[in-house]
Amino acid sequence: MTKMRAMAIPEAGAKLQLQEREIPKPDRREVLIRVQACGVCHSDTMTVEGHAPGVKYPRVPGHEVIGRLEAIGSEVDGWQIGARVGVGWFPGSCGYCSQCRHGNAFACENVQGATGVSRDGGYATHMLAHVSALARVPPDLDAVESAPLLCAGITTFNALRHSGARSGDLVAVHGVGGLGHLAIQFAARFGFRVVAINRGRDKEDLARSLGAQEYIDTQSADPAAALRTLGGAKAILATVTDAVAMQTVVGGLGINGTLMVIGAVGSLTVDPLELLRKRAAVKGWYSGTSVDSEDTLLFSQQHGVRSMNEIFPLEQAQLAYDRMLSGKARFRVVLKME
Repeated sequence: MTKMRAMAIPEAGAKLQLQEREIPKPDRREVLIRVQACGVCHSDTMTVEGHAPGVKYPRVPGHEVIGRLEAIGSEVDGWQIGARVGVGWFPGSCGYCSQCRHGNAFACENVQGATGVSRDGGYATHMLAHVSALARVPPDLDAVESAPLLCAGITTFNALRHSGARSGDLVAVHGVGGLGHLAIQFAARFGFRVVAINRGRDKEDLARSLGAQEYIDTQSADPAAALRTLGGAKAILATVTDAVAMQTVVGGLGINGTLMVIGAVGSLTVDPLELLRKRAAVKGWYSGTSVDSEDTLLFSQQHGVRSMNEIFPLEQAQLAYDRMLSGKARFRVVLKME
């Protein structure tokens, strides 16, 4: 039987190891995917470092997966072998409870986890997925370019469209990095007045080329005061991973403004009076369901949203993972399969 290759974590905190395995057969409601590309996301640290509860090792990380269907289970309808599919953080829905149907994989008692956490993910030539986890991929989207849209893309896309902002509103993107460079593109295509906020001016030209109309350098200006001068933000998409830096922008919210937190930080301190005076809010957001993934991919295809990536072969997954952790990648890291 033909073998598959996978880069797996043998135990929590260990290095990725290349393993040769039998190609698995899909269960009745599963599909087998030949992986073409898989993004390397910071959320993969939950599996690698053992932070996600209940992970069984060895485990293959990866939840930004683009590939083609190679086999389908006996009760899978509406999909054909050869179809292009994407699989993100959402591992599929059992359909029995409201948590599962709404994509809250951590809260669902029947799913328990996420792609690359509760089941093997895309750091491999092949992977199994539940049919409800599948998103259709537009035919002209490049696999490598679109893989990060299945987590970084869907997270920023979903957060923006649920932020309460409308076309013409002032929206700030805090952090021009792996999440921020996509958020700026989405925000500009939504028709928002986009302000990019970042430390230093080295990314100003890039931010403007992606669609930002204003740029605030936190080294030379108080970002909250600068936002108030512009009229106050209807939404601030906080992609940074520094709680202190995130706290400095809250004062820039306008009336009924919302700070959308998608960067993972520790304790975040917000002045309640600041929220009360403006009827403002702080809201967290992560990922979405397979339907949200399809919306993200289709919108990206129609409006030319592209991820900027550094590409590594599967066998160099540890090097790719280390590059992602270093914070020096411009801007996402993607594994490209042979």
